[in-house]
This record gives sequence, structure tokens and C-alpha cells, in this order.
Amino acid sequence: MYTLNIDTQAFIKQHWQQKPRLMQQAFVDFEDPIAADELAGLACEEEISSRVVVTKGEDWDVIQGPFEDYDQFGEDNWQLLVQAVNHWYPASQPLVEAFRFLPDWRFDDLMVSFATPGGGVGPHIDNYDVFIIQGEGERRWKVGDKGQHKRRGNNPNSPLVEDFEPIIDVVLKKGDVLYIPPGYPHCGETVTLAMSYSIGFRAPSQQELLSELADSLIDTNQGHKRFTSKDEPSSPGLISQAHQQGIMDLLVQLAQDPQAYQTMLGKLLSQNRFELDICEGEEPLSSDDLIDAIEQGAIIQRIGGLKVLRLEQDNHARLFINGEVYPLPDVKEDVLQLLANQVSILPEQASELIEQPTLLAVFTQLINQGLFYLADDE
Repeated sequence: MYTLNIDTQAFIKQHWQQKPRLMQQAFVDFEDPIAADELAGLACEEEISSRVVVTKGEDWDVIQGPFEDYDQFGEDNWQLLVQAVNHWYPASQPLVEAFRFLPDWRFDDLMVSFATPGGGVGPHIDNYDVFIIQGEGERRWKVGDKGQHKRRGNNPNSPLVEDFEPIIDVVLKKGDVLYIPPGYPHCGETVTLAMSYSIGFRAPSQQELLSELADSLIDTNQGHKRFTSKDEPSSPGLISQAHQQGIMDLLVQLAQDPQAYQTMLGKLLSQNRFELDICEGEEPLSSDDLIDAIEQGAIIQRIGGLKVLRLEQDNHARLFINGEVYPLPDVKEDVLQLLANQVSILPEQASELIEQPTLLAVFTQLINQGLFYLADDE
């Protein structure tokens, strides 16, 4: 349904995490996967992250959702932003699929925006990659070059920056896509009533990695090695350069030991920042129930936004799903690959897979946890 009209491998080599790119008509005959009133309905829900940004001259007010009505905001100079729409609105998943030429572990969420004329969020810098897809209406986007950009209000923690000299200045029309890597300042302003879609990709920071690694080492009772040395500084109050480096090398050794970091990475990278739409059934499903459903043509389907990941050169047969480890002893690598790559498992495939008792038990568990569900084969 949504096919990117670009050479994705050339894009990765020439632009990905390197420089912005404007892709006019990257989606031919683009259709909005969600209507404005449906988006407004999602923003009524307590568990869904939403906000309205109101433009006030050279400033912006941010009001956090949920929202019951929008009359207070008037007819211009504001926009509604709803995060993780792919978690809650299944019809948006095909748009996400168009960007799976990039790995799932990087994918953050699909944010959808409805904006009135003059609505925008101001010049800012993100620490993640983003593809901005234009739906109905038109929005003007400016992108600046990397560099030392002054933070607005001299606040080093604010993503907002002062105005910049644009290297891209364009009005996006339906089907156009603008890619912006981390570190490039950008801002958008709505020309006409508009729907926009932001596909975000992010990677963990050093802070996140160190925090997760420390927790993992404590949980698994690893990381007890201490620094030792043969040479000591002549001055008692001095920490020598050799000692500094030797102590920090303990962390380097952990980073080079898959036994120390692989489980931590799998758990961390399979987590979501935003709440999932967990769909537990009223009654637990038995393995026999699952077999019967598949025989009757049911599809095994992931809930929106769920990450199912495997590690290359893993010493264990397992998958990482939503921050947890799912051991799959005796399951072959090609099956693990299928489970990690396919969002839907068709009845024919499912029938073969559940012949393995391990997979039958895990599928039953995942459905009862509300992470997968049974859908009709349309």
C-alpha cells in the first residue's frame, strides 16, 4: 500500500545519518492512513501521549493531552501532535512497513500531526533521525546545517535554538518526504490545514547503556573483576594516567565480552518508549484453543509497535520481545529470523510452526500476555 519511490540502499550509503535529503513524491498517490477527527479521538485517551503546540509570535506554548475539544485553540496557529499512533491505530502500520529497510531496533514511533495555518513547533534540534511525510495540505520546512547553534534562552537542555540559515527551504506537498539526521536544526510552519507523519529512529545514549549494563551486571551477579597493577606512582596523592586507563579498561573488557552485554542489549533495544496497546483476552487461551483457531484460518498478529528482535551470533536460541527474553531451545535460526521479521504469521506458516511444542507454548504465552493476537485472514 505504501511503497517508497527511492533507492533505499543508495539512501543508506549517501544520506542516512550523514545529511538531510528532500524526496519529492517519495510516495506516489499518497493517502492519509488516519483522518484528522480520528487523530483527535486518539488524543482523548489518557494512555496515549499527545500535546498541542500553540504559536505565539516568537514563542510556543505546549499543552499536554488528553483533550476533549479544541475550540479553545481557534482556527490557526496551533497543531496537535500524537505519539506512537502505530501502537493504537492498526491502519497506520503499512506506512511504518515502508521504512523497515532500516532495523526495527532503531525504530521509535510514528508521530502524527494535525496542524492549522501558522502552526509549528519552532526551530529545534533532535537527537534522533526523522522522516517527515506530508499528507493532506502543505507545510513549509526549513533545515539548517550542523554547527554551533545557540540554544533559545541560553538553556543547554532545550531542543529549541535561535533562527538559522537554511540549507533546505521547501513547501512539502502530499507524498513528499523530508529526511533529517540528528544534529540538524529544523522548523516547520503550516501553510494550509495539514496532516503530517514523522517516522523516528533513535539509538541509546552512553548514559542509557551504562545504566542498563550496571543493572544487568547486578541482576546476573557479574562484573566483579577489580583493577590490579604492578607499577605505582611515586606521589601518594596522584592517580597516574596508567591507573586511570587501566581502571577504565575494565569497562572496555565488558564491552568486548558478548556474555556480559548481549542479554542487556537485547532487552534494552526491544523496549518501547511509549505504552503499547496490550490486548489480553478475557479468558486465557489454551494450546488446544490456539491449534483450533489456526486450523480455522486465524493469523497470529503482533500488536502495533511490538519489537521482536534476535541477536546475530547469539550463543542462545532466543528472541527479545518488549524488554524480555524468550528462550526457544532447539528452534532453528531460520525460524527465529522469520519470527523476528514477520509482523503477521499466516495460517499455513503457523500450522507448521506450532508442530514444535516449544513454539506452541511460546505463541500461547505471547497471546495470553496480550503481545500477539489472533486475527482473521482477510
